[in-house]
Amino acid sequence: MGSTSNGNEDKVLETVMVGRYVEMESEGEEKTIKSKLSGLLWHGGSAYDAWFSCASNQVAQVLLTLPYSFSQLGMLSGILFQLFYGLLGSWTAYLISILYVEYRTRKGREKVDFRNHVIQWFEVLDGLLGKHWRNVGLAFNCTFLLFGSVIQLIACASNIYYINDKLDKRTWTYIFGACCATTVFIPSFHNYRIWSFLGLLMTTYTAWYLTIASLLHGQVEGVKHSGPTKLVLYFTGATNILYTFGGHAVTV
Repeated sequence: MGSTSNGNEDKVLETVMVGRYVEMESEGEEKTIKSKLSGLLWHGGSAYDAWFSCASNQVAQVLLTLPYSFSQLGMLSGILFQLFYGLLGSWTAYLISILYVEYRTRKGREKVDFRNHVIQWFEVLDGLLGKHWRNVGLAFNCTFLLFGSVIQLIACASNIYYINDKLDKRTWTYIFGACCATTVFIPSFHNYRIWSFLGLLMTTYTAWYLTIASLLHGQVEGVKHSGPTKLVLYFTGATNILYTFGGHAVTV
């Protein structure tokens, strides 16, 4: 009897242990799937994320604003300004990249770990030129981001106004401002990967929509192509191309 009861207890214990093992194994699989999905859409910080960020932030604005800029400048001036600012922006990006690498190399010799830290431009100025230039760079960055964010909100409101004019542009600006303010809950710049995916998806949709619509509808009859009619329009178009191809080199 004693041996039989012990045998039954062993079987029950074995069954419980097997059940727990299967349960733990299934939990492990679920965590693995969740971690993979989370890693795909949430955890960034790689070279691919740098590409996604540049593409989603820069390509969309260039795509939507170039036709209007070319209409203000004229085709010849638009192409020339695009090439000139593109080369100038590429050279600027090259110089900035060299300075970033130099700063990171120097800090690497001091055993500084950058795995959980995104290097800012004012930090590079501090490491290479001193605190005075760091403060100048920090003030410039804050001012640039302040006015840049206002410009972006106004641009978004203007674009959506052409799609839905039931609300005025100021109201659309308030709505976009409230939506963009929720991004403060994102823990780190590394977690912006999902926004990059969404940005690329919407940019691709817009590009194909414009392409297909132009092929289906063609050019309006009687349209006349002309160059800039006012000096202010010419300056506005040139400034816009400078912003898209020149200023965005900092992001690259």
